[in-house]
Amino acid sequence: PKEQAFFNFMAAPAFALSSFTLIKKFLNSSLRRGAEEALTVLLWWEPFGRSRVSGDCHRRFNISACSLTTNRSRQLEAQAVLFHHRDLLLQGTNQLPRLRAPEQLWVWMNFESPSHSQGLRELAGVFNWTMSYRVDSDVFVPYGYLQPRRDPHLFTLPKKSKLVAWVISNWNERHTRVQYYHQLKNYLPIDVYGAHGLELKDDSVVKTISKYKFYLAFENSQHPDYITEKLWRNAFTSWAVPVVLGPPRSNYELFIPSNSFIHIDDFPSPMQLAVYLKFLDKNKSQYKRYFAWRKHYDVHVTSFWDEHCCRVCNAIRTVGKRRKVMENLANWFES
Repeated sequence: PKEQAFFNFMAAPAFALSSFTLIKKFLNSSLRRGAEEALTVLLWWEPFGRSRVSGDCHRRFNISACSLTTNRSRQLEAQAVLFHHRDLLLQGTNQLPRLRAPEQLWVWMNFESPSHSQGLRELAGVFNWTMSYRVDSDVFVPYGYLQPRRDPHLFTLPKKSKLVAWVISNWNERHTRVQYYHQLKNYLPIDVYGAHGLELKDDSVVKTISKYKFYLAFENSQHPDYITEKLWRNAFTSWAVPVVLGPPRSNYELFIPSNSFIHIDDFPSPMQLAVYLKFLDKNKSQYKRYFAWRKHYDVHVTSFWDEHCCRVCNAIRTVGKRRKVMENLANWFES
C-alpha cells in the first residue's frame, strides 16, 4: 500500500541525533580563546573579483589576533596565503607568487564540487594545505552548521501557504536533479524559480521560500560532504523542510539531525516521495516532527569569504604550522 512509503518515518523517534557529532567537534575547535600569536592571512585573489573580505575576525567570529589582508606587498610576512581555485583557473599558475617564505603555508581554497573543478592535475606539488567543504580538508569550512543553544527554544511554527519550491540557476537536462524533478512534478505541484521558472531576485530567496512547507535542496552533483547553501540558507533559514538530493543520507547525518530532512533515497520512486509529502501536508503533527531539533539548535550560514579566511588562523593554532606538500591534489579531491 502507499502508506508503506512513509512507514519508517512514522516509526522513527521525533528527534534523533545519530552520528550528529562531527559538527560539534568543528565548533569546539573553532572557539579558541585567550592570548594567541598574531597571524596574518593573505587572500591572493578576492573570489570572483568581488571585494567582500572584512579583516575583523575577532568581532565577527571570536577569533583573536588574526589579520586578513588582500595587500600583496605583505605576502612574505603572511603565515598563510589563500588561493581561490576558480580565480586560479582564470588567472593561470604564472600569476602565483614567485617567492615563498620558508614556513609559509599556501592554501588551496575551493567550494565547488569535483564535477565543477577543472584543472586539478596541473596543481600537483603547489599547495601545502586544502580548504573546502570536505571534512578531511586541512581547513574544514562547511556551508553551514548548527550551533547548540544554551537554553531550549520554544518556537511557533511559521504559517505556510504553499507546498513545494525549487530555486535553480544552472538548468542542465543531464543533471540528476533535473531528471528527478521531471518525474516528481507528475505527482506533485512544484513552483520552480530561476532561469527556467518564475523570476526571483537573490535578495528575496529566503522571503519567497518561507511561504513553502518543503524545499527541494537538490545539489548540482553528488559528492561526499557537498551540502551547500541550498540546504543551509534556502531551506533551513526559510523554515522549509529540505527534500535533499546529494550524498547519501548517512553523510547528511554527520552534519544535521536525521529527522531534520527528507532524502529522496528513502523512497523507491518519485511517486512515493510525493505521496509522503502530501501526507505531511495534511498531518500537522507529523510535519512538525521535522522541526523538533530547532528547540536545541540555531542555524549558522557560513559567511563567504571572510569567515573562511579567519578559520585558517584557528587551523594553524590547532595543528601548528604543519607544512606538507599536496603532491596529488586531484586524486584527493576527486576521491
